[in-house]
Amino acid sequence: MRDGGSPWTLTVATGGDTLRQERLTRDLHDTLHRADGLVVGFHDADGPAEPGRKGTGVGEVALWAATTAATTAAVARPASQVLITLIKEWCAKERHRKVVVTVGDDSIQITGRPDAAQERMVREFQDRVVGDDGPASDDGAA
Repeated sequence: MRDGGSPWTLTVATGGDTLRQERLTRDLHDTLHRADGLVVGFHDADGPAEPGRKGTGVGEVALWAATTAATTAAVARPASQVLITLIKEWCAKERHRKVVVTVGDDSIQITGRPDAAQERMVREFQDRVVGDDGPASDDGAA
């Protein structure tokens, strides 16, 4: 959802329990798939998503998510907020659920029981990954 629709990588963290990870990842996929304006798919677990980038790991299942239309600066932030909100709601169903959201070299872990510090970190993450694409602040304009 950055750079005109670059996908975000979503990995459900289960502490190495691959069967649970696969089940929960499929459930998260179904939840996100129903949302308007998002396209969600499974990463290829056999190798890296892009040259020079790490893969999801042996036996690890991960999703990618992007917007359906060409993302402009005006819709980049709302689309990321929708995605983050859906992930938070999904995680809240069970307090032990965790999803690692990665965009480029930046990532954040969202849990089922976020505290104020994590909420702040999620907002800062969104500002970092979407802020570069958003409209520039023109405080000096009349």
